[in-house]
Amino acid sequence: MKINRIDASMLKNMFLSGAKRLDKNKEYINELNVFPVPDGDTGTNMTMTIMSAAREVSAIDEPTMASLAKAISQGALRGARGNSGVILSQLFRGFTREIKEQTELDGPVLERALRRASETAYKAVMKPKEGTILTVARGISEKAGDILESSSDLTEAFQKIIEHGNYMLSITPEMLPVLKQAGVIDSGGKGLMTVLEGAYAYMIGEDDAQELDTSSATTNGQPVPERKMGLDEIETADIKFGYCTEFIVMLEKKFDDEDEKQFKAYLSSIGDSIVCVADEDIVKVHVHTNDPGLAIQKGLSYGSLTSMKIDNMREEHHERLFKDAEKLAEEQKKEDEKEASAAVPMKETGFVSISVGEGISKIFQDLGVDFVVEGGQTMNPSTADILDAVEKVHAKTVYVMPNNKNIILAAQQAAELAKDCRVVVIPSTNIPQGIAAIINYIEGETPEENSARMIEEMQKIRSAQVTYSIRDTEIDGKQIKEGDIMGIGDKGLLAVGDDIDQTVIDCVKAMADEDTEIISLYHGADVTDESCSALAEKIGQLCPDCDVEVYNGGQPIYYYVISAE
Repeated sequence: MKINRIDASMLKNMFLSGAKRLDKNKEYINELNVFPVPDGDTGTNMTMTIMSAAREVSAIDEPTMASLAKAISQGALRGARGNSGVILSQLFRGFTREIKEQTELDGPVLERALRRASETAYKAVMKPKEGTILTVARGISEKAGDILESSSDLTEAFQKIIEHGNYMLSITPEMLPVLKQAGVIDSGGKGLMTVLEGAYAYMIGEDDAQELDTSSATTNGQPVPERKMGLDEIETADIKFGYCTEFIVMLEKKFDDEDEKQFKAYLSSIGDSIVCVADEDIVKVHVHTNDPGLAIQKGLSYGSLTSMKIDNMREEHHERLFKDAEKLAEEQKKEDEKEASAAVPMKETGFVSISVGEGISKIFQDLGVDFVVEGGQTMNPSTADILDAVEKVHAKTVYVMPNNKNIILAAQQAAELAKDCRVVVIPSTNIPQGIAAIINYIEGETPEENSARMIEEMQKIRSAQVTYSIRDTEIDGKQIKEGDIMGIGDKGLLAVGDDIDQTVIDCVKAMADEDTEIISLYHGADVTDESCSALAEKIGQLCPDCDVEVYNGGQPIYYYVISAE
């Protein structure tokens, strides 16, 4: 099938088909992570990122390039998780910036869009590494430059681009020795190719994008609530206002905070369960009322209406309405919290820390962190999660400690999106570094001075994490079998064994030197206080000049987090 141009409807379905294929293959992509740890999650992070955009895209009934570009870019940007997810969101961001003013996509436009996607992603990474998703994206861009300008058949051109992308993916182990040693290709690059292959499958009629279930993505390990679900029966006698009324106002006049306040007040006078949210040139409205016409008439005073829906709640007792009202009530609660927060003067400084485990979260809170973002098992909150935490701190300057190298880009992206405060990202790569950073903050000094000191001091910390292997592999010349205990340090593998305590001791031996004064053990949920204390005694005998401190971190997956300073 020969295709010369791609319209908005086709692009929408190609995107959803790519998202569906990534979702189906995320576990395989997870398996490609170099370190065979239980929370290796490149596939999961990329899937959650693209699903955030897919939900926005799926909601567009009559797509245009402009509406698709906005939905893909904003959805992926806010849903981005992990380095791979952030880079994927930046690829989408660059691509959509090039297409948003088009009506159709031909070869030259696609070439420019793919080139801009690659350039945008490279710029987002401070120290780009070859042999990663960036390399694959650049290879795709370069191949597109060779063939799209003169191609009259986009299906044939896409096939060649995908073939070249897979070739670039196949040679990533030659660019990154750690991939070659582990016997895997780059997981992020595989994720990107999976998306493109899904899009191409729809293009040639081999896939159905409408089968995509965007509710299958998860948030911090929890399922994303479906948009329409609930109880089968709702007592109609309890319904004060009978019509669930929704519409979007396409603004044709100014609509500032005062207008929004007045609109909400009017809706409150005719109903309840109100949501009125303005975003650039639109206003989303939801109200339960006995006279939908009044709400619609008021909306028309601000502009034209679209996406209108009126449901008679006394007749429709099925699941959809109950859960929708619950969801909208939660959104209204968030709006009320924002309004209440805005009424309180902003403090000068605040802190956000990513954490995992109740014990570690308590340590951060005791050190003065205002908001702890629980990372869950994979410890990968999204850009939107971090941005929400920053806003809740309600401070003029907010320091963010990601405490995981896979969250730093998401935190930096959140800092760019923050509007009402300055966000300073302290690029901590693990929990001990985050603790060291917050300890070395000095009140009264400038953000620049504090940032420099916090980074300098945290980099003096040596750390390791002890967990188990989920597959056989070889790393740093060490043979690893499934089920082996691994000690992973700041720059690679420190120890491998079949005993947790001995692996911890081997890590300490590799980390400690004559200048080491304190060794800290943060034990996980699967280790008892007694076992940790007994291990600490052994380490004390091994390092008699060091203080050995013990903390119940409560983290999952990792038996111990160790620091030496």
